[in-house]
Formats: sequence, C-alpha cells, structure tokens
Amino acid sequence: MRTFSAAILAASLVTTNAFAATTLPAGKPAGVKKAQMESPSALLIVTGLGLAGLGIGLAASSNGGGVQTSTTGSVTGTP
Repeated sequence: MRTFSAAILAASLVTTNAFAATTLPAGKPAGVKKAQMESPSALLIVTGLGLAGLGIGLAASSNGGGVQTSTTGSVTGTP
C-alpha cells in the first residue's frame, strides 16, 4: 500500500508540473474568466478521483474483517 501511495503521489506531482509548463504571453490577459468557468468541472473530477482512491484504499485495508459469529457454546445441565 505504501508503494501504491508513493506512485500516486509521484504521478500527481509530475502531472501538475506538466500542466504548469505553459507560460503566459507578455502583455496579454491571463484568461481568468475562462479559468473560472473551467474550474468546477476540474474540481469535480479531482474530487471523484480522490473519493475513488479513498474507497479503494479502505477496501484494500479491511483485510476481510467481516462479522464473526461463534458456533461453540456451553452446555449446562445434569449428566
């Protein structure tokens, strides 16, 4: 699980650097309105991926810990 988490962290760091590689042209607007309009869908995607990863992590770490029932009991009475 530790190596899986490390791989996801490394991939996220590489991905954010790849998107940040573009530079803004000098003297032109930064396109804030366009970024604000695209932001909600990106936020939903990132949130969905995060929740999916959390679900997978919880499922993988549960170790099959279901409900355990006892089939043995004590018998009382006279022989």
